[in-house]
Amino acid sequence: MYLIGYIVNYCFTEAFIIVSELNQIQADIFKAIAHPTRIEILNLLKDGERCVCEIFPALDIEQPNVSRHLSVLKKEGILSSRKEGLKVIYRVNDDRVYIILDLAREMLKAHYNSRKEFLL
Repeated sequence: MYLIGYIVNYCFTEAFIIVSELNQIQADIFKAIAHPTRIEILNLLKDGERCVCEIFPALDIEQPNVSRHLSVLKKEGILSSRKEGLKVIYRVNDDRVYIILDLAREMLKAHYNSRKEFLL
């Protein structure tokens, strides 16, 4: 009986740790996306991969800042990169990130519309 209790407790603890780790990974992904510049980078990459040399002029911010934002997105597995000669080319790893962004935009519109109606 003691062994069964130990096994159940162990399995519950392991399941809790796994869920906690998954929650942390999910939060890290949301944190990585949750910056206006990073959203803009993702939008620039929506039509396909791009060189850093194309990304930073389109954002009108300093190249080191763009590199930092690209690094955050890459660290969380949202982007990947490859070298092509001297160029570094970035791409989105999973297009489902755009579903997340679209849903957030829809939520924002719904929230705005409900507040607008409330204020009228």
